[in-house]
Amino acid sequence: PCQPINQTVSLEKEGCPTCLVIQTPICSGHCVTKEPVFKSPFSTVYQHVCTYRDVRYETIRLPDCPPWVDPHVTYPVALSCDCSLCNMDTSDCTIESLQPDFCITQRVLTDGDMW
Repeated sequence: PCQPINQTVSLEKEGCPTCLVIQTPICSGHCVTKEPVFKSPFSTVYQHVCTYRDVRYETIRLPDCPPWVDPHVTYPVALSCDCSLCNMDTSDCTIESLQPDFCITQRVLTDGDMW
């Protein structure tokens, strides 16, 4: 089912040397898809994905950012999920994407340990 699950995600920002790794609820699961038997160039088929229904935003401060870079990053926290059209403002709607915990820079756990 499409529901919130706890997931390890990375938070990073251009100009900051570290990537903060946290646990947060995200939407995950399967949604029913219908493929029409008779395809027509005049009909549109919409793919439903598991995405946020209710969301809260939290802000966290990244460590070790230079003084000229705002160290704050805001991220969505899933409160509830729904199968609906993909909203590019809150969801990764690509066919293949990076894993949610992928970091370009050095990883730091929320308790301060480095990976």
